[in-house]
Amino acid sequence: MVFCLDLTLCVVSIWIAYTLRLGVLVYWDIAIQKIVFGAILAMIPVFYFVGVYNAIFRYAGSGMMKTLVRAFLVYSVPMVLVFSVVGIAGVPRTIGAIQPIVFFMMVGFSRVTARYLMVDVLGRNRFGGQIKKVLIYGAGSAGQQLASSMRSEPAMQLRGFVDDDKRLDGQRLDGDQVFWSGKLPQTIEKHSVTDILLALPNISRKKRRAIVRQIQEFRVHVQTLPNMKEIMDGKVSFNDIRELEIEDLLGREPVAPNALLMGRSIVGKKVLVTGAGGSIGSELCRQILEVGARQLILFELSEYSLYAIEKELRNAIAENNIANIEIIPVLGSVTDTVRLEEVFGRWKPDTVFHAAAYKHVPLVELNPLEGVRNNLLGTFEVVKTAFDAKVGNFILISTDKAVRPTNVMGASKRGAEQVVQAFAELASSDKAAPTKFSMVRFGNVLGSSGSVVPLFRSQIEAGGPLTVTHRDVTRYFMTIPEAAQLVIQACGMAKGGEVFLLDMGQPVRIAELAATMVRLCGLTVRDEDHLDGDIEIEEVGLRPGEKLYEELIIGDDSIETIHPRIMKAHESFTPWPELAKILRDLEKCRGRQEVVQLLEALVPEFKHDHNNQDIANTL
Repeated sequence: MVFCLDLTLCVVSIWIAYTLRLGVLVYWDIAIQKIVFGAILAMIPVFYFVGVYNAIFRYAGSGMMKTLVRAFLVYSVPMVLVFSVVGIAGVPRTIGAIQPIVFFMMVGFSRVTARYLMVDVLGRNRFGGQIKKVLIYGAGSAGQQLASSMRSEPAMQLRGFVDDDKRLDGQRLDGDQVFWSGKLPQTIEKHSVTDILLALPNISRKKRRAIVRQIQEFRVHVQTLPNMKEIMDGKVSFNDIRELEIEDLLGREPVAPNALLMGRSIVGKKVLVTGAGGSIGSELCRQILEVGARQLILFELSEYSLYAIEKELRNAIAENNIANIEIIPVLGSVTDTVRLEEVFGRWKPDTVFHAAAYKHVPLVELNPLEGVRNNLLGTFEVVKTAFDAKVGNFILISTDKAVRPTNVMGASKRGAEQVVQAFAELASSDKAAPTKFSMVRFGNVLGSSGSVVPLFRSQIEAGGPLTVTHRDVTRYFMTIPEAAQLVIQACGMAKGGEVFLLDMGQPVRIAELAATMVRLCGLTVRDEDHLDGDIEIEEVGLRPGEKLYEELIIGDDSIETIHPRIMKAHESFTPWPELAKILRDLEKCRGRQEVVQLLEALVPEFKHDHNNQDIANTL
């Protein structure tokens, strides 16, 4: 069909060119016959070999136009040579130049028209779903590429672009109007906009937050392009669009890592990560792989988590051609002394990152014996094994819930910190014990298994309500990659005995976080003032052991380090003889009240609610 159309257009273009040349309307004569014969003789082989008919007609775009340009450049050569240079009796010489130009314009127009009819008209008419009316925020190259990609999406109808540059107001980009962001409210209302796509892959998080704060006042669904580092080929398409994650707004601008600190305890060394399949442990493994360890030992209790992280790391090694690194997956529990001694004795790690822990506050509160056994006694077993194996560096991954804890999880982690501090003191007094024991304490990480963000996302998908424990609960948040990167750099600074504190930025009210996530999905919050809202935010009450506010330091003596986002402190702890006795008692105890009392003896600032009947009745 396309070939027959092009033959017809070829004849019509000859008739138009001949008529334009003579200035007289001529329908048919011997000269036109000669031109038709020569043009078709040139067109058929040229169009075939250049690949004009290999393209998918309905998706005509810049690629097809490039093919047409090549074809007509080749096609013009014989036409000019035969009719303009050599000359044919009765045929004006200028026909050799005029006819290819007219023919090219007609063929190009036919492709554009066909694409518009087949995709933009028929495709949208066949689409039975709800059509989204879209604005693209960003009238740059990314926005233009995204708009081009959207034209084949029947569910999306582009209403224009939005840009912060007031000079672009009223201009057109690929035929679509550009609106100044200062007129955003009127633009959304006038064009009944349902979705806004952020085509701003290079802007800072601060700027993105400011834009989203402006947009979230309106009932529109916000999506975004990832940053340019995530768009591997540098080209932007509709498939690159993703939901605007809360991480895009809460995360801070990254600080360039100190290469010396990153590599000091990693490069060319054997590194062991406990809890390697967890959210923090797996990110530590990814970054250790990039930094350049000689051997990476993945110690994990969960078979599936170990399988998943090992597979991911091996794929990364293959894709990035990473050489001279060995991945060793090890199934085991941090409470298994024999297994730990076997692993440390066989692989002899230089650096240990201890990330294995039970961290869900309500679950540990309901299962205090297992929580203490894993978090506190498990840490003791790993620390003791590392001490005996003369490991070079040992870093405990701790939590802000260990500061003046009100729950078993926090108290167990504070106890784990004291184990590390006690062994740091033992190592400092024994020249034959080279291990530098330190710990890193920080708050919530976005996207971890214990974060509220995945919970809120699933509740929104289910239609609500979103559950918050208390309207005034605030938490610190940090992205997982930033936290892992800072942990590795803290390890590079460790001398032994330090408590490293990560700068978590400004605390965030959980209720505001929930409301923001609702609005980013184009929905509204239902409350007393907005009874017709989409999703309610329900207050369910503080969970056992939960605090309104979290802290990072017990005292007030934190000092700066050479890294702007890492502080350190030296905190008091229970002396080793007394600590050892409590650990022995914890190993033997089997009752809830007994384990809580031992934790209170170990962590004097632990304030536990003994009157909570639901917890008291749990074994």
